[in-house]
Amino acid sequence: MMGKKVVIIGAGFAGLQIARRLKHTDYETVLIDQYNFHQFQPLLYQVATARLEPSAISFPLRKVFQKERHVHVRIAKVKQVDITGKLVITDEGNFSYDYLVIATGCTTNFFGNKNFEQYSFPMKSTNDAIALRNRILLNFEDALSATPEQLEGIMNIVVVGGGPTGVELAGSLAEMKKFVLPKDYPDMDFSRLKIYLVEGMAHTLQNMSLPSQIRSQEYLEAMGVNLVFNTQVKDYDGKVLSLSDGKTIQTRNMIWTAGVTGNMLAGLPDNVKVKGNRIKVDAYNRVEGLDNIFALGDIAYMETKDFPKGHPQLANVAINQAKNLADNLRRMLKNEQLREFMYKNPGTMATIGKHKAVVDLPKFSFQGRLAWFTWMFLHLMLILSVRNKLLTFFNWAVSYFTNDTTLRLILLPTRKQIELGVKEADKVS
Repeated sequence: MMGKKVVIIGAGFAGLQIARRLKHTDYETVLIDQYNFHQFQPLLYQVATARLEPSAISFPLRKVFQKERHVHVRIAKVKQVDITGKLVITDEGNFSYDYLVIATGCTTNFFGNKNFEQYSFPMKSTNDAIALRNRILLNFEDALSATPEQLEGIMNIVVVGGGPTGVELAGSLAEMKKFVLPKDYPDMDFSRLKIYLVEGMAHTLQNMSLPSQIRSQEYLEAMGVNLVFNTQVKDYDGKVLSLSDGKTIQTRNMIWTAGVTGNMLAGLPDNVKVKGNRIKVDAYNRVEGLDNIFALGDIAYMETKDFPKGHPQLANVAINQAKNLADNLRRMLKNEQLREFMYKNPGTMATIGKHKAVVDLPKFSFQGRLAWFTWMFLHLMLILSVRNKLLTFFNWAVSYFTNDTTLRLILLPTRKQIELGVKEADKVS
């Protein structure tokens, strides 16, 4: 007899983790994602700056589950959920469920500004990272034939948002400027290349300790990054970036890392939606008021004594919530008591450049070379497969000893790919 069906929406850290932990149970599991691969988002900025190739941080979903009879992968875009009929409605058909797990994560939050959405470069997917890499590399090809008036916009790169992604990206761009680009373009004056990091608050890395904030700023300034604090971007038209202090920056390269918002699903009750487009859940990650629907990871909002404003939107939270829910789903099969999710923050970290990183542990923080090696080791261990670990380690080793990579390929979409993309957009609209 076929077991109860669990449908999981999203193959990020949470979705993939729970699907893997249910594969040896009596549940029939369906994992739905719009891509056929899991992507390791913390290292997207290294794809964007040509330090890693996309395949190093991506892993095919069907490869993960190719020997599992009870886990089924479906590539589809979810349109909405029908909580009354217990259906997930997608562009590839409908999927019934007994239990639904929503692990849709977050997307870029442009705060309603259509110009930001149209002209800036976000950093939330592999496609985003490849598009940004193309822009960065094409920039300097264009600079070779640009007029003096055009050159300023080409040679100014603005990163908006001083969180971990913004800091890591700005540092990586600064290292490109120093070590890589002068070798590729020996006839270009890279003293004219300016990298800006714009942050609305008084420090970078707002969720880290003050020593880590200060040291990250010192690292960035020493690397030549222009830091702009207590300032917000008011508008951007693709050529001129306007700041809240009245100043402007000529640039055609604005990278937006300033906020995220949940990938909310249509069909859920309005009362479960909270600030940040997240879904309110109880201590078991069960959506408030819905016994058979759960939410995990970045999309889930759970208030606890230690986290009264919800848990941080980190991979470690998503993975541990998925482990707890998988255990509870097994307990449901045996009619055993469920366990509440308890999270102890193991710490946070960010890397700025070679031998430059900051790590906050629960009782102390440290920075510098040891923090950098710690960051590298922990991120390497989180990558899914042995092959991808080796590939990433090899690329990092080459970069460490040579301050260079061989991945600076400009791969633009073909006419056929663009046509297929338009047809796909028409299909789901």
